[in-house]
Order: sequence, then structure tokens, then C-alpha cells
Amino acid sequence: MTIRNNDMSRRSFLKATGTAGLGALMAPVNRLATAAETPARVPTRTFGKTGVDVSILSLGGMFNIASNQVMMKKALDWGVTYWDTADCYQRGSEKGIGKYFKKYPQDRQRVFLVSKSDARDPDGMTDLLNRSLNRMNTDYLDLYFVHGIYGIDELDDSTRAWAAKAKAAGKIRFFGFSTHSNMEECLIEGAKLGWIDGIMMTYNYRLMHTRGMKRAVDACVKAGIGLTAMKTQGGGPVRTDTGTEIEMAGRFLEKGFTDAQAKLMAVWQNPDIASICSQMPNMSILMSNIAAAVNKTELSVRDTNLLQRYAAETQSDYCTGCTKICESAVGEDIPIGDVMRYLMYCRSYGDRHFAMTEFNKIPEKIRQRLANTDYSKAEQRCPQTIAIGQLMREAIKELS
Repeated sequence: MTIRNNDMSRRSFLKATGTAGLGALMAPVNRLATAAETPARVPTRTFGKTGVDVSILSLGGMFNIASNQVMMKKALDWGVTYWDTADCYQRGSEKGIGKYFKKYPQDRQRVFLVSKSDARDPDGMTDLLNRSLNRMNTDYLDLYFVHGIYGIDELDDSTRAWAAKAKAAGKIRFFGFSTHSNMEECLIEGAKLGWIDGIMMTYNYRLMHTRGMKRAVDACVKAGIGLTAMKTQGGGPVRTDTGTEIEMAGRFLEKGFTDAQAKLMAVWQNPDIASICSQMPNMSILMSNIAAAVNKTELSVRDTNLLQRYAAETQSDYCTGCTKICESAVGEDIPIGDVMRYLMYCRSYGDRHFAMTEFNKIPEKIRQRLANTDYSKAEQRCPQTIAIGQLMREAIKELS
């Protein structure tokens, strides 16, 4: 994989940080670096046509950043210079970043800072951008996203004019959008616009090899759009209750990394992905992800095939975000894709509080309809053969 500044290894990171427990998990003791080796830093890649190099690992801000100031300092010291947040993230994410920059104002220039707008109209975007700048104690953002679009029609000429004005005012350097739903279509259509600098999309070992996603990524690369992957774990940890799962998990551990790290490495093997945005709410996850980022070992063909086989065998457990298919079958006011994502936050991320908060933002009348809707047509159309109706009922029970 094409990575810059990767002259330091996973072993040197483990030695430099003194992570004996993690080192025991990651590699035999006799493979650890000597004390003379240079402490590791996360490599960088160029972000599309911007010419800016960003760390291949991005600190996702969907957690209580205010109480993790030391972790943020260590993340920056170890080269995690791409920080991602949004105006709507709970638990004071933007305020936590602002608290950090107030204490370490000199570090602002070291960070590629990204936030997002839930608003679509120019006035609303202006208000949210100004609030984000104020919260984070900065006068500009490196990249500003329209957050979570379902279709490219959510962006229009007024969006383009707004982005140009914000750039001219020095409030943002680059502009784009994030998407959890209908990603392939959003990427392909976004590539045609000519004024999108960056896109963040769901992208993982389950999706990256599909014909549609390959075509979408290729279109963005040709357009010079910088790409950030999110949701790279593809639905959470390996369950180890089938032969393929046990074989995969065991093989990765024998090679010196966990299945979670292997899933990150699989995405990094595509040089067109500039960075992976990962929620890292504690030091253990941060260090594990950094260890994977500085690892020079590439996954073998057998490793990749195992991941693809596992993805095929467990496809009915994972929503790929093609919400136009299922929602059109039951009525687009039933937010199947959103509910699936909230279940993922609860079950895969272990963040039930955030999942419940987001789920209960759905209007009460629609939440009441979730339990009584007939999802049989949606299930028939679902490419993943997901038991949509059952999951909707489980969501009501777990998140209400």
C-alpha cells in the first residue's frame, strides 16, 4: 500500500509507548523493537486534489472528548493529526476540542480539523459553522461536510455558492459531504459536481470489493476527491461461532494482530482511501489502532479471501445502507436505514445512550408506526436478506 513517512514500525510504537500488555497480544516479545528505534508516528496520505497530507487514522469525535484531553494530546504526538467531529455529536465533542485548543493553541496548526453541518440551507449552515468555530476556539476549519446525505439532490447551486463564500472568508479550506446511505450513488453523483473536495462514507471489508463501490471510488479518484472511510469494522467483532470466523480470528492472531486491526488494514490496502475515521474513546483502542496503522505488514490474498468469505456468510447481519431499496417498499417516511444505524451504535459500538438519544429524535408518530408496519416487501428486496421487521421490533424494545 502507498503510504508516506512510514519509516517506523508497529514494533517501535509498542516499545516506545511501553504497552507491554498490548505488545504481548500483538507480537512475540523477541520481535519488539530495541530502545534505540525512533518512536512510531502514523503515516500520511495526500487528501485528493487538495495537496494536503493527512494521517491515515482519524480521531472520530463521537464520544466525550472533554474528559479525554490527555488521550487527545497523545494521539497528536503519535501522528493522529486528522480530527473529526460534528455539530450534532453528543457529550460536547466540539466543546472538548475547544477546551484542548484553549490549553494548547499551538497545536491547532498541526491538526486537520473537520466538522459537519446537519443543516442544508445556507443560513442554517452559516449559523452552525459559526457555532462550531466558536465552540472549538478556532477561526477556520480545514474541511466542512454537509452531514449524512441520502442523495445528491440535498446539495444544489446554493450549497456551492455557500461553500465558495465560506472559503473566500477563510472560514473553511475545503468542502464536501458525509453519507451513511446510498453511498455508491452519492459518490458517483458527487464526483460529477466538480466542486466537492472531500467525502466521508461507510466503507469496509464488506463493501470495498463490490462492483458498485469500486466504481464509485474510482469516479471520486478521477475527480480528485479526498476519501475518508468510516464504519470500517463492518458490524462489530467476529463472533467466532462458525468455522470461518474461528479460522479468521485465529489466523490473524497468529500473524500478530486482531481481527479488528485486520479490518483496518484491509481498508488501508486501498491507496485511494486517504484516512479511516475511527471512534477511539479510550487509550487502549487508540493504541491498538495506531499499532495497526504503523504496521508494514500487508494482508495476504488468503487473509483477504477469509474476510470476503466471512462477509458473504454473515451478510444478513449487516445493513449496507442501500436505504432507497427498502424504504421505497414501505414508504420513505419509515427511516429503516437510520434505525439500523442506531442499533449498530448500541450493539457494535456499545453506546446505548447515544443510540437511544438519536432513536428518540424520530417523531413519535413514526416511532409508533415502526412496530405495525409490514416489512415483508422490504425484506424481499433487501440484497442482504436482512430480517428487517424483527430488527425494527428489537430497536423499539432496546432504544425506546
